[in-house]
Amino acid sequence: MKYYVLIVLFILLAVTGCKKEVKEVIEVDEVELEEVEEKKVEIVKNQKLTNEQQILSAVKAAPMVMRDLATVYGYDEQGEFVLLRQGSNSMICVADDPNRDGFEVVAYHKSLDPFMARGRELTKEGKNREEKEKIREEEAITNVLQMPEVPAALHIYFGKNGYYDIDDNEVRNCRYRYVVYTPFATAETTGLGLQPNKEGHPWLMFPGKYNAHIMISPQD
Repeated sequence: MKYYVLIVLFILLAVTGCKKEVKEVIEVDEVELEEVEEKKVEIVKNQKLTNEQQILSAVKAAPMVMRDLATVYGYDEQGEFVLLRQGSNSMICVADDPNRDGFEVVAYHKSLDPFMARGRELTKEGKNREEKEKIREEEAITNVLQMPEVPAALHIYFGKNGYYDIDDNEVRNCRYRYVVYTPFATAETTGLGLQPNKEGHPWLMFPGKYNAHIMISPQD
């Protein structure tokens, strides 16, 4: 009987200790989970970045091998579109516009610059999207607006809740999209479908148009 009581007491102590240990582990895990969740949903909207920070964040859209020598545009304190750095390769990067919701930086081949610059000019004139497309299409068809003679890439790094992590020099909560402009291309000339076979697969948008392009939207 004496030994039986001792065994029961030992079992009770062991179980109690385990429960306490499990409870402590659970509490620690819950704290760590809360910290992870808080970091995961952190959002910084409409950041006002310095020129250097705009450059560092903008080049994240470009292929790594082309970042250091890329030309970079951004925004001054008045929100005007300005040249931040003159580069020496074929890549042009554009920093995030702090006056627009979400976060978006882009990088594109210099052969696309007339097309992009014309769009910015028309926007400044107060033209809406439909008006801009009509004007650029007419100018491209008549060779007033120079379009790329060979396929040219546009890289977009964007996110509704995206932001630039200044401390870590990283863009957070964003994903990539790739657009390869190939003016007047069609499904027949490219072998591409007019919609993706599956999510993330390439497809041809605006076939036969001056701004025909291949769309690639990776899933991650």
